[in-house]
Amino acid sequence: MPEYDVPDFEVRGLSRTFGRGASRVVAVNDVNLQVLPGQRVGIVGESGSGKSSLVRMMAGLLEPTSGTIDFQGKTITGVKERDLGFLRAKVAMVFQDPRSSLDPRMRVGRIITEPLRSPLLKGRPGIPRNSDGRRVRLEELMMKMGLDPASADRYPHEFSGGQRQRIAIARALAPRPRVLIADEATSALDVSVRSHILNLIVDRVRDDGLTLIFVSHDLAVVRLVCDVVVVMRAGEIVESGTADQVYGDPQQDYTRELVAAIPKLRA
Repeated sequence: MPEYDVPDFEVRGLSRTFGRGASRVVAVNDVNLQVLPGQRVGIVGESGSGKSSLVRMMAGLLEPTSGTIDFQGKTITGVKERDLGFLRAKVAMVFQDPRSSLDPRMRVGRIITEPLRSPLLKGRPGIPRNSDGRRVRLEELMMKMGLDPASADRYPHEFSGGQRQRIAIARALAPRPRVLIADEATSALDVSVRSHILNLIVDRVRDDGLTLIFVSHDLAVVRLVCDVVVVMRAGEIVESGTADQVYGDPQQDYTRELVAAIPKLRA
């Protein structure tokens, strides 16, 4: 249930370009988006549609070229990293490839608890302040992710791809965020383990009362996970609405093509 009287995210006129002159690329173009507390928002579209650039800006990892982003009523655009503690404490992100998001030189226990050591989170409620508290949180997270806490001293390369993504999710959840952003978090995994990771994300979002922003090119998965769907094309939002509306009665030709391309969504 919503805990705030303001949206988790309010995005207004957001744009992002890369390069200059003839090499200039518009990744996101004049996007407006509202994400309410407790919603599960799916952002879909083909490769290059601007999905990842959009959520990276919302997570404070990429600076917009223009436009504004408010998180729980506070503007995050143009704010220096040292002043983004409120965002870092409440917004966590899981990326597509766990191999590139986990430091191969660091033991898994340290990887998972690393966010708890951030000076930006010092003094924040729910953040353990000592090693004993971090150890308790580590064991709790590993068990919830189906990982053996006894393996905390091992390195990422000693785990399978699915296990590494479980580690990445545990790391994201360590500081007890309010919002979880999953950027193609299951697409790099084998089909045999993809559903298990998806179920873990759904369980944690439900049990922890999180807002979910789920980025994927797989419309069938988004329909299963999300209650709101945003369709992007060429950096713009071309359609949005409830999952039933977007999948059951798409208004744009592009959305109709995407839905029709997935046999399991046909009547």
